[in-house]
Amino acid sequence: MRGEDPFDEGATSILRQPKAVWATAGASVVAFMGIGLVDPILPSIAEGLEATPSQVSLLFTSYFLITAVAMLVTGFVSSRIGGRRTLLAGLALVVVFAALSGTSSSVAELVGFRAGWGLGNALFVSTALAVIVGAAAGGSAAAILLYESALGLGMACGPLVGALLGDASWRYPFFGTAALMAIGFLCITAFLKEQPKPARKTSLLDPVRALGHGGLASVATSAFFYNYAFFTILAFTPFVLDMSPYRSGAVFFAWGLLLAVFSVLVAPRLQRRFGSLRVVGGSLVLLAADLVVLGYGDHTTAVVCTVVSGAFIGMNNTVYTELALGVSDAPRPVASAGYNFVRWFAAAAAPYLAPRIEGWSDIHTPFVVAAAAALAGAVVVWVRRAALTHEAEELVPRHATEDGVTALAD
Repeated sequence: MRGEDPFDEGATSILRQPKAVWATAGASVVAFMGIGLVDPILPSIAEGLEATPSQVSLLFTSYFLITAVAMLVTGFVSSRIGGRRTLLAGLALVVVFAALSGTSSSVAELVGFRAGWGLGNALFVSTALAVIVGAAAGGSAAAILLYESALGLGMACGPLVGALLGDASWRYPFFGTAALMAIGFLCITAFLKEQPKPARKTSLLDPVRALGHGGLASVATSAFFYNYAFFTILAFTPFVLDMSPYRSGAVFFAWGLLLAVFSVLVAPRLQRRFGSLRVVGGSLVLLAADLVVLGYGDHTTAVVCTVVSGAFIGMNNTVYTELALGVSDAPRPVASAGYNFVRWFAAAAAPYLAPRIEGWSDIHTPFVVAAAAALAGAVVVWVRRAALTHEAEELVPRHATEDGVTALAD
């Protein structure tokens, strides 16, 4: 019902799960850690490999560019070889390429290894939720809550782990991730049984065809602009803050905690009260204001604004997910893949463009551009509200009963 907390149902059973679920959820935490793991050690990597910030930023670009393209592949693969084998293939790739990343002797090698890592991570996280839902006790509500908790914990702990290991050497976080994912590989091999394959196989073009739906195309376009702002903060701010790995890790740990809290607890409540379109529009405007203050404020202001941005990012991630999966009549995995195929290109573009924009102008301009991108995302939602209103503004948030979190996880 509309007045109920979507997290109440199944919450009491979240801890009573089979070993297969815990194995997959534990590996998911490490997979999500990999997104922010390099944040606090970016300056250290630049120093260790004698690279410029622009070169080091390609660690994100290669990772997310491959992730975007892989969105067309993951459904094709998992519908043919099954969820368990897809998970194991993704984990194996992450183990190999994370370990190779730690052995890099040049930034070009590291960028290439991160691309392989991105492919493995895409295969894993795009399949993990479906596997958890299929194997969990207590219904889909408990499974989604467990998966969202893993996502939030991974996003929050990634920068902290990167700082703790990276303080000794920038190579250690990569080796640590490889070791943890190897443990996850063994646990899933031991405890997870193969699940039934989908009745219909997914083609490579299904996600692209899904974007022919006007509502889904509008959400994806708006999310493209939003993700540019998101990943300007994630990939460019560490160079602006110019802090030790410990201090930078603490900043992004606090950022990740706000992201998790607002994604899991705050966004669904705001959606029920104000509607999805108002929440995402208002959050994008506030994110734009936060970016401008971050870009022009002093060092302390920049730290505060970086942490606060986690709240807006958490809300946006959740609401965009609900919009993407609520406006399209395509199967949810297909709609999610098409949506992510578009938006992850912005995640690849922002780390590449932000340091170059700084070189062309000054340190403030990348944040102004990111703020303009966030406002552009809000404008798209406003202009296309007629295509979204029926499915979005009257949408009962299905945060705990559908696989909405795949939009961020993918």
